[in-house]
Amino acid sequence: MSTKANSYSGKDIQVLEGLEAVRKRPGMYIGSTGPKGLHHLVYEVVDNSVDEALAGFCTTIDVVIHADNGISVTDNGRGIPVDKQPKLKKTALEVVLTVLHAGGKFGGEGYKVSGGLHGVGVSVVNALSSRLCAEVKRDGKIWFMEFDHGKAVAPLAVLGSSKATGTKISFWADPEIFETTVYDYDTLATRFRETAFLNKNLKITLTDERELEPRREEFRYAGGIVDFVKYLNENKETIHSRPIYFESEGPEGTVEVALQWNTGYSDSVLAFANNINTHEGGTHLEGFKNALTRTINEYARRQGILKEKDENLTGEDIREGLAAIISVKLREPQFEGQTKTKLGNTEMRGFVQSVVTQGLGEFLEEHPKPARAIVTKSAQAAKARAAARKARELTRRKGLLESSTLPGKLADCSIKDAALAEIYLVEGDSAGGSAKQARDRSFQAILPLRGKILNVERAGLNRALSSEEIQAIITAMGTNIGEEFDLGSARYHKAIIMTDADVDGAHIRCLILTFFYRFMRQMVEEGYVYIAQPPLYKLTVGKKHEYAYSDTQLQQAIARLPEGTKYSIQRYKGLGEMNPEQLWETTMDPSRRTLLQVTVDDALAAEKAFTELMGDQVEPRKEFIQRHAKDVRFLDI
Repeated sequence: MSTKANSYSGKDIQVLEGLEAVRKRPGMYIGSTGPKGLHHLVYEVVDNSVDEALAGFCTTIDVVIHADNGISVTDNGRGIPVDKQPKLKKTALEVVLTVLHAGGKFGGEGYKVSGGLHGVGVSVVNALSSRLCAEVKRDGKIWFMEFDHGKAVAPLAVLGSSKATGTKISFWADPEIFETTVYDYDTLATRFRETAFLNKNLKITLTDERELEPRREEFRYAGGIVDFVKYLNENKETIHSRPIYFESEGPEGTVEVALQWNTGYSDSVLAFANNINTHEGGTHLEGFKNALTRTINEYARRQGILKEKDENLTGEDIREGLAAIISVKLREPQFEGQTKTKLGNTEMRGFVQSVVTQGLGEFLEEHPKPARAIVTKSAQAAKARAAARKARELTRRKGLLESSTLPGKLADCSIKDAALAEIYLVEGDSAGGSAKQARDRSFQAILPLRGKILNVERAGLNRALSSEEIQAIITAMGTNIGEEFDLGSARYHKAIIMTDADVDGAHIRCLILTFFYRFMRQMVEEGYVYIAQPPLYKLTVGKKHEYAYSDTQLQQAIARLPEGTKYSIQRYKGLGEMNPEQLWETTMDPSRRTLLQVTVDDALAAEKAFTELMGDQVEPRKEFIQRHAKDVRFLDI
């Protein structure tokens, strides 16, 4: 896989079809015209530079967010070819930037391995930008070409001479297409950190020129995915000090695996194919899990830790507290669906399985102390699982987890279609009472929650099932949890968390989100979880009133009043301060309310956030609060 291409020229740019309808249907190519699609433009350009790194020709990628929200991506690769592409009689640079499915990844010798196999990358970015500039250093010259809304402004020009090589793409997303053209620094930083982990020693810099003092971070990891695992386990107590690492190369491609266990209850197993995060797994992840379960069980039996009468440890037992990265690179990946979230290459299952079996087996034999600690941790997980199963069976016998026996305090809705039904998880009995009076009982259910629910980040499933509030949520939702979770049984397709607009309310909201993320994650991933937005203020002028949901909205409302107008302001500190009519009008009426949908666009960022906020370590939580203090909308002391 390390063989470098001998040539990379215009003949390597293979044309599949022309660029059509991208501006008319951008969602087909980048998913959406919201923030997610906007950031996808940057990823497409950066991924091209990463492909140069995979080919062995690029060591540095510099990304800059300019003051006007333009983006520049510069690499020191070979530079996009500028000679004529034989079929279209145009320069290869213009073809790459204006023809869909044009690139060096479709049968040419430009790349052996690449992530952007759909090849829509830079041409789609060009089509969806009001302006794009390409600067290429190669063949001793500096070449330049500019585009306006996807069309060339002038022919390819020579700006000067240079002994260096590389490509610089600068673009400005079209505000007529995108809902916003403002980039989120942390979203980009998380993506580039992940990319740097997966490409050992590749240096990626991110600079934000929108601030008075430009913000700059450099991502470069000599340890590659070993450093990735250390990052996942940061602020967690690990069972063995150094991550386990092994790699192999074969006709199927290359595979790298790094893993390390911690004392926690949740796992973080991330699988990648050609740098693409395969969220839905695939054959490489199946091979890893099969080998992991079999190898640990065989070792435990050989060492007598598992007796003859004992049942085998399950995969879930063994993966409790595991942080692992599986990264494969292959020439012809087969991704299921355009989202590239599941790898389908059957040969990778056996390849990864054999590599993990050998690598992990050797580690366990050569390191008996950490090996025993790993098996002991898995055995403890098995006992906890058995205890949780007994607790579940006990609560089921008592009728507490059966959907036919709903919690007594649940005020259910009358509609039977789950897609139209919603449930409000409300902080406190008082607010719950108001919500029950305010709701439209045909499709809105109310479940009042008493105080703060159990922090499941620090508790296992067994303890979670002993909590009455958590039992009530599980029963009301109808999906069950863990191994028995079934999204198809969900009784509501909107679970709306409604808490007070104060510190305690924010904490309760975080506890409920942690529960959903750890035990019902698919509900979050499928967009079933929402956060209600109650107003902060009521502005009254005479007999008329207006609600404000932020300090900014309040100031804007006051500014609209005629000079000299007398008004009064009521600050809501709790939902209980609103009567049922006000609660309906501001927070529950679908035609007027504002709901925030909870999504997991980046599993790595979510994992880190829940660990920092809800884990055992105090210092990371303190640092998180200090880092994000400037983003807080309101804070009651």
